[in-house]
Amino acid sequence: MPKIDSIKKTLVLGSGPIIIGQAAEFDYSGTQACGALKEEGIEVVLINSNPATIMTDKEVADKIYIEPLTIEAIEKVIEKERPDSLLAGMGGQTGLNLAVELSDAGILDKYNVKVIGTSIESIKKGEDRDTFRETMRAINQPVIESDIVTNLEDGLIYADKIGYPVIVRPAYTLGGTGGGIAENREELTEILNHGLQLSPVTQVLLEKSIKGWKEIEYEVMRDSKGNCITVCNMENVDPVGVHTGDSIVVAPSQTLSDVEYQLLRTASIDI
Repeated sequence: MPKIDSIKKTLVLGSGPIIIGQAAEFDYSGTQACGALKEEGIEVVLINSNPATIMTDKEVADKIYIEPLTIEAIEKVIEKERPDSLLAGMGGQTGLNLAVELSDAGILDKYNVKVIGTSIESIKKGEDRDTFRETMRAINQPVIESDIVTNLEDGLIYADKIGYPVIVRPAYTLGGTGGGIAENREELTEILNHGLQLSPVTQVLLEKSIKGWKEIEYEVMRDSKGNCITVCNMENVDPVGVHTGDSIVVAPSQTLSDVEYQLLRTASIDI
């Protein structure tokens, strides 16, 4: 990770179109990131496809490009502006996915662009369903019974093994797009086919359903030295099965005992 005083020009990736009622935090966090970078004397270049955002206001960044969020468009901006660093974490899943694509395509190495904030390795650990599952097992954190499938036939066989309902989670899709809960074989066929088409890596995680369970979130920050804090914890009013973006969330949690709170806090820091 490059030191802040070695960074002169940063490209910030936006999050693209935002669904009304969801994902406004990416616009806010992107705007705050631009302000923080400029305070450090760093020149900020922003690219986002959505002009109806605060981050694309002319005073937010030094240079703003309203362009499609594709690796082709981003490479043209990189070629023209020659940033020395890239900040992807403020663009939500869109920004994270694009950073991985830019890295895998060799574009970041080609123009000597360093990723700041969340590293490519960390993005892959969090977004690749199989890698995440193995990472959790390596640190003795429990995971729901699940398996990765890349075709319909294997998915149907595995669902018969663990029983319905089954959670369908495509890899590298925004906000759970293409996923869902299949109550039977017919529903799984439809959802799984759709998920496989939408996943950039044609990879879907099939998971034993925990629909109806309590859903708790911990906001955790960690620096490159390993210092880690939990900013807050939150409890979804709706149970698992209702997308967080469609749910009311209260902070701090209201129904956990202290033992449960500390158990989950420790797990979050370990993860």
